[in-house]
Amino acid sequence: MPGIEICRAFFFIHTKKNYFRSNVSEEESRMKNIYLAYFLIIMLSACGGKSSDTVSLSGEIKGLGNDTLYIYGADEMYDRMDTLPVENGKFSKTLSPDTLVAAWLLFSDGSRYPFFMDKGDKIHIKGSAAELNSMEITGNPHNEELTAFRKELKGLGKPSEKVLEEKAGKFINEHHSSLASIYLLDKYFAQKEKPDYTLIKQLTEHMTGELKDRPYIDGLLDRIQEEEKAATGKTAAYFRLPNAEGKQITRSNFKDQYLLIHFWASWDTVSRDSNAVYRRIYRKGQKNKKFALLGISLDLNKDNWKKAIETDTLKWEQACDLSGWETGVVKQLAIRTLPANVLLSPSGRIEGKNLSETAIEKKLKDIEEQEKKEKKREIENERKKKR
Repeated sequence: MPGIEICRAFFFIHTKKNYFRSNVSEEESRMKNIYLAYFLIIMLSACGGKSSDTVSLSGEIKGLGNDTLYIYGADEMYDRMDTLPVENGKFSKTLSPDTLVAAWLLFSDGSRYPFFMDKGDKIHIKGSAAELNSMEITGNPHNEELTAFRKELKGLGKPSEKVLEEKAGKFINEHHSSLASIYLLDKYFAQKEKPDYTLIKQLTEHMTGELKDRPYIDGLLDRIQEEEKAATGKTAAYFRLPNAEGKQITRSNFKDQYLLIHFWASWDTVSRDSNAVYRRIYRKGQKNKKFALLGISLDLNKDNWKKAIETDTLKWEQACDLSGWETGVVKQLAIRTLPANVLLSPSGRIEGKNLSETAIEKKLKDIEEQEKKEKKREIENERKKKR
């Protein structure tokens, strides 16, 4: 390391005898030693730098009392969990990250707070148990930048969602190499119910290569690519899955029909509750020859899947290959949560995703009207032929 080499050179020079002067006064010698001591302190500080392979974490959260907090990585770059004992609101811990990482401080009430650490950092956390969402963290630029951003937001009172996004976007554009930018990108843009992927790509465009290589950004950009392939207006990929009897079900089984695919699982309580909605949709649409409903389960256990079909009286076609989230069509249609639905046109075009019951009912009426018009045209064409 350059700093260490400078220190070595310094000690080598000042341990040599001075053969050119032998008549140095005692006072001059004393002053020289004082200057030398000051210089040594400065040089040792420079040489020390971030020589430690560990992180010193300490802090005080007033009102927290005696508790146990947990530290875990925000991604696989810090793939462990550490306990952090708290006594009278104070704590300290030595951590050993391999590189600069993002981590979470998890509290016993389930709330969590982000921080960033690197080898040699001395991280200090200060806050109040009454305001766990506005702590002050120092020890490196990433923490200090996020702390400053949060203080700015706090000064705004109760800003609108639009203002929050503007502030976060401005921060990201001005801090191309800060891990705090990744945190804000996730919190204010990627975690939205309907993320603006075009905006997210614009915000990541000017990030440094080091940030773009982070697992989160890499995964987010992959996810955006998958979402774009499965966006409304795109053609759905071919799929093939077995039903409860083992018969292979494909998109071609629903030729000339609008197909509503409902993704669910026996182990997901929200999915099970939503089955009542799909039973109503099935009853309203079963007489419509241009409409079909298909349930695709993310189950891993066939018996549990079949039992749920029977218990929930799901009378429409059901399919499952017992691969869970690894099911091909789940990935192809970028299904992220359960329950979910995708509406396909007779040509396989994606007409909509995660439609509400009201939107599906409206679509059913549109299909019925379309079918009536087609029948009317057929009758008129037949009459013309007879003339």
